[in-house]
Amino acid sequence: MSKKEDNDKFIDIDKVLKDKNPKLHKWSPPFFVNYLKKITHQERVNNILLETAYLDGFEFCRDILKRFNISLEIHGLENVPTSGKCVLASNHPLGGFDALALVQALEPKRKDLKFVVNDILLGIKPLKDLFVGINKHGKTAKDAMQEMNDLFASDQAVIIFPSGLVSRKKKGKVRDLTWKKTFVTQSKKNHSPILPVYIEGELTPFFYGLSNLRSNMGVKVNIEMLYLVDELMKQKDKTIKIIFGKPIEPSVFDKSLSDHEWADWVKDKVYDLS
Repeated sequence: MSKKEDNDKFIDIDKVLKDKNPKLHKWSPPFFVNYLKKITHQERVNNILLETAYLDGFEFCRDILKRFNISLEIHGLENVPTSGKCVLASNHPLGGFDALALVQALEPKRKDLKFVVNDILLGIKPLKDLFVGINKHGKTAKDAMQEMNDLFASDQAVIIFPSGLVSRKKKGKVRDLTWKKTFVTQSKKNHSPILPVYIEGELTPFFYGLSNLRSNMGVKVNIEMLYLVDELMKQKDKTIKIIFGKPIEPSVFDKSLSDHEWADWVKDKVYDLS
């Protein structure tokens, strides 16, 4: 790998450790660093992203899903408007492939997609025109908020995972954690219909077990997220089922409930689609 390619690596465990905790990097035994590289599939992920860097967003999603032999089962696509503003609010069971699957599922109906994501995903070059970061580095809070307001005010189809985190398993059920209210607030402000979207899927018992163990021990750092890439690799040969519900008009969100409560209400509507 050339020096430029090395600098462009999406996953770079050595660099992360050096930047975030130089002392930890200095004293970390090689087997620990190598283990982190292994569970994040550093070499494979970087090679895939290098090979697909020339693709556009839709091509990239198709390519990745094809590489992992992931098929889609789509229901209710007729509920998605072909034009005009709308917000698609979805559960987030897979932590990555669910986003790619949504883009591919929606491509026949909408090319004007914008996906609200965490900043780290902005490093995937083919998706830079489809993804909008929640907390863009180098921007003030005011500028970031204005950019988000402009996005929701546009006539584009905005996709959002309101939980902001991959689903967890509690009492035998895979379900999102708390949904943030932003999508409801923006829907009311911009008179945008909300489409509930349900995605069927789950990660391995190891991931959920580690999450619950960590939570029960009172550890706040999401240690299980270290294994998310490894979990994605295990989705090979799976079928992702996506169900698009009927639009919810913004007039529904009256003052009888707070925006937080309406977000929970929409969340329940999403799971009612299952």
